[in-house]
Amino acid sequence: MVTVMSSNSISRAARRMRAFGAAFLMFVLGCAALFGAAFFAADAHAERLKDLAQIQGVRDNPLIGYGLVVGLDGTGDQTTQTPFTTQTLANMLANLGISINNQQIGGTSGSSSTLNNMQLKNVAAVMVTATLPPFARPGQAIDVTVSSLGNAKSIRGGTLLLTPMKGADGQVYALAQGNVAVGGAGASANGSRVQVNQLAAGRITDGAIVERAVQTRVMDAGGMMQMELNDTDYDTAQRVVAAVNNAFGQGTATPLDGRTIQLRAPADPAQQVAFMAQLENLDVKPALAAAKVILNARTGSIVMNQMVTLQSCAVAHGNLSVVVNTQTVVSQPGAFSNGTTVSAKQSQIQLKQDNGALKLLTAGANLAEVVKALNALGATPADLMSILQAMKAAGALQADLEII
Repeated sequence: MVTVMSSNSISRAARRMRAFGAAFLMFVLGCAALFGAAFFAADAHAERLKDLAQIQGVRDNPLIGYGLVVGLDGTGDQTTQTPFTTQTLANMLANLGISINNQQIGGTSGSSSTLNNMQLKNVAAVMVTATLPPFARPGQAIDVTVSSLGNAKSIRGGTLLLTPMKGADGQVYALAQGNVAVGGAGASANGSRVQVNQLAAGRITDGAIVERAVQTRVMDAGGMMQMELNDTDYDTAQRVVAAVNNAFGQGTATPLDGRTIQLRAPADPAQQVAFMAQLENLDVKPALAAAKVILNARTGSIVMNQMVTLQSCAVAHGNLSVVVNTQTVVSQPGAFSNGTTVSAKQSQIQLKQDNGALKLLTAGANLAEVVKALNALGATPADLMSILQAMKAAGALQADLEII
């Protein structure tokens, strides 16, 4: 059977095919655009400027104070071993007008024997530390950390007495007082003791009241402010300058060195706040960090970044182990021999050295290949520290070694 189509039918079919082809092409291009956008967005790794830099002058200020924690359940300082606790208590009582043995205590007056006989199991001398944030004003509450200074077993459940908090200039900037919250717990009986977490340090939320503000000067006399990068990098500094100038106009940011960038900000304080808010939310792609390997000699951990490369080299490493096994041998005398039992120790020493075969490590262009090459040695992290140092000395490890 033969079907004959008219010219009108053929033209309609052709139009349908062209429409379908155009729709399919648009779909393919849309998928490609979405894939490309996702690919480039994942590769960008842009970060907010507030995570890369900070404004010079906007900084925290450490505070420190010395005080007493009272109300402990017999877990305070042993006054015979911590005489400063009794001296502090004596000075505090003197300020409150309280005397012992009809004598005013405080300073050089008072009976030293009376102070030595005081058993203050419910009192502990502590150091109080806090951080005064920038732009803090009088009346604002800040958190404080309370740490035992003597030999108190626990400061759990204690109350910190009024303690002045001083800065580096010796001036009082805050007053601390309140109940200490300790995150640990412990119990002891008949010489046995069980403890969870730390009992000699605690924290008081909003435990200090700011009494004096620190003058924070952000802009100099010429109407300029400076921004400091967290890490010195000339490439990152140049990228930050380009991003700021693109957002606020040319001349807003000027690089001074690889860490400091000078900014031209508005003179009006209200406009400065808006300027800083927009500035901190700028997206900047930081430069790749320098190749570095961190060796922690205390824990034996090794951390390296993605820029570490390895040149071809040959490594031979053998382990030497010494095992000493000591046993106690008892010599028992015969019956009715009037002898005495004698014990002696016998030691056996074994020396074992593993064969250190020479292994060839091929050059690694990325972190995965470097890790694979190092794992091929079968060495422990402690051995890898020595191997990495030897590779660096031989010029095979293209990275900076930092031992912490």
